[in-house]
Amino acid sequence: MPPESSKVPKVVKLYLEILQYPILAPKIRARMRSELFSRGVITRVDFENEVRFKAEQSQKLEGLDDPLVQESAEIWERRKQQTRDYLTDFYFAYNLPHELFESIVQSAVAERNPSQKVILSFNPELAPIDMVLAQGERYEVLPADERQQLRHHLQEMVVVVLKTLMSDHLGFIRIAKEWFEISDLKEIRQRRIGDGKIGGKAAGMLLAWKILQATAAQDNNDLRDHLIVPNSWYIGSSVLYDFNSMNNLLFSVDQKYKPLEQIEAEYPSVIKAYLESRLPEEINEHLRDLLKQIGKQPIIVRSSSLLEDNFGTSFAGKYDSFFCPNQGTHEENLNALATAIKRIYASALNPDALAYRRRMHLLDYDERMAILIQEVQGAPRGKYFFPTLAGVAYSHNPFRWNPQIRREDGFVRMVWGLGTRAVERVGADFPRMVALSHPNLRPEVGAAELRRHSQHFIDLLDFENNVLTTAPIAQTFEPDDKTLPYLVSVDRGDYVQPLFSDPRLEDPNKLLLTFDGLLQKTNFVSVMKTALKRLEREYAFPVDVEFTADIVGDGKSPRVRLHILQCRPHSSYETGQKIELPTTVPESDKIFSTHRLVPQGLVQKIRYIVYVSPEKYSQQANPTTKLELARVVGRLNQRLEGQIFILMGPGRWGSANIDLGLKVGYADINNTRVLVEVALPRGEGIPDVSYGTHFFQDLVEAHIYPLPLFPHEHGEVFHRAFFQQSPNILATLLPTDAPYADYIKVIDVQTVTHGRLLEIVMDEERGEALAYLRNYEGNG
Repeated sequence: MPPESSKVPKVVKLYLEILQYPILAPKIRARMRSELFSRGVITRVDFENEVRFKAEQSQKLEGLDDPLVQESAEIWERRKQQTRDYLTDFYFAYNLPHELFESIVQSAVAERNPSQKVILSFNPELAPIDMVLAQGERYEVLPADERQQLRHHLQEMVVVVLKTLMSDHLGFIRIAKEWFEISDLKEIRQRRIGDGKIGGKAAGMLLAWKILQATAAQDNNDLRDHLIVPNSWYIGSSVLYDFNSMNNLLFSVDQKYKPLEQIEAEYPSVIKAYLESRLPEEINEHLRDLLKQIGKQPIIVRSSSLLEDNFGTSFAGKYDSFFCPNQGTHEENLNALATAIKRIYASALNPDALAYRRRMHLLDYDERMAILIQEVQGAPRGKYFFPTLAGVAYSHNPFRWNPQIRREDGFVRMVWGLGTRAVERVGADFPRMVALSHPNLRPEVGAAELRRHSQHFIDLLDFENNVLTTAPIAQTFEPDDKTLPYLVSVDRGDYVQPLFSDPRLEDPNKLLLTFDGLLQKTNFVSVMKTALKRLEREYAFPVDVEFTADIVGDGKSPRVRLHILQCRPHSSYETGQKIELPTTVPESDKIFSTHRLVPQGLVQKIRYIVYVSPEKYSQQANPTTKLELARVVGRLNQRLEGQIFILMGPGRWGSANIDLGLKVGYADINNTRVLVEVALPRGEGIPDVSYGTHFFQDLVEAHIYPLPLFPHEHGEVFHRAFFQQSPNILATLLPTDAPYADYIKVIDVQTVTHGRLLEIVMDEERGEALAYLRNYEGNG
């Protein structure tokens, strides 16, 4: 018998099984008592005396001080019968074999239907999880024919445990119930610390792993030798309740209902309060044991809220994750781990997350934050530690820069080192973007563009100083690294060529991360395409997967080994609209156009344009002013909520580098319809694609179109006079922000054009977009 069964009281198990026979229960219990009396377990007289005694005790417990007066004879008899039933179950469960109980049930059912075979079960919804797991394990080891008869019982048990342990979102349950077995769920439970669910991020990762393992035999391409899921542990979602209660963090309950300005103002004090709090001692002890088990292996502590990674609401990048190099003393490592957990708990109340929940109508949901702890995948390289590859892969390509590219074959955004640079917009750095249908077809043209749009820095763990850090790639290359020929090419000035020679003979500053060898000489593309297609097929929905990867094997047969870190359903701009650019628009009515990186879509009746001057922004040297301009944009975003408006600004929206664009978050831009990134003059801050970043996922889910604009390129329309001469209503909308009117102009299109509005047509097939003034019925 599995050990879990010993944790479930026998009487509880018996009671739950009898519940399955509500009408026959009196007859079944009467026969159970007959067996008790005939076998000498207890006499009928002693049994009835105990029934009376316990019934009288129950009267006192329920506040009756004069039972004969206060309780009618009918209620007294009902009280005795309920006590009699309980004592019947108790004496039978602990004194007679369960097989005898089964035969009693069988005989009672046979009186009604002699041919019906009784498969004794219980209601898993009411049973303790230990009991469900124990019974499920018994079913799973039965012969195939018997197991098939019990399949409906077994699936019910799987669903109950999934909802208790992993996620209760029906989209997840619909898929997961077909793949997880009781043995899988038992293993997950053994790795859970505390009570509650393990959350969306952990659940999505494990489901992807199960699908890719189980479907290996269905296709010709067996992925089992090419896939790894990291060693992982889970802090259950209920621990957050204990943490908040123990530390009197009562403000956390209603923080989400406060105005966004107040949430933003109070968030630093929220972080401080959480960091000054302490984890429950029981959790601390589990973490101590875990760190002893892990040793010096670096770990990453990740959010895994119950809301994350669901259909249509990914929460991508909304909550925090922290790397712990884990190279200090045991107490230092424990303190770093506890601090990371508390910071993630605090991030559930960060302004971006709460604004996102409000936008997605999830504010009233009881958000519970679970924690995913994983060993970091990678290898030591000198004093550093990092994986060879990391990134995010999409089963449906959101970035079709060439008509040859097939969306259905997928897309990858990857970097060398830790994956932070693949999913965030950081500095003047660029990941490699790969269309899996045509992996050698790059969006960049020529050596100069390739040189500029490549990765120049790497994020890694510095074991010597026990920190996460960033280093120039030229200073990180190790000449004896056997993976270099698959990662780098050589910059020859006018052209870029593969690395044919010994890396030690080349200037490290001339090595560019192109990943060409990886794409051409390993199985990376085929493994990734196969994995993405299988996941999309089983999800019946596009997915994106975060991963790391290693190159293994000798030079003759190198292969890639993928580590699945996360998998979630992915939203897209599927509109079903047939987009046609108008051909009869007068030149004077064209406001701007672009011919690069155009999505598919149509936005009509745009009333307002919020325009941040690229020239004025680039001339401003004061970082405080640049940061404040992003806050003004955020206030305009709130002020114009419910209106149709677009944002236009310099360089990269959401960049961590304020010199390349406004440092805005989700809460600053979530009400706009189009986010136009304007190339700065003199080639500074040229917009790069957001595709594959958390920022891009925000835009997709909020139905915001990203659109790069190159006003200085030949053939593009940019109606400069319209932007320069139109009145600025910033001071009318936000009087206190009037001092920033030199940098930010808000144009009321309808007023300026005497009743017309702006329309933006985006034709991805032709790679063209046009914004023009249009008369709409009722507006002219």
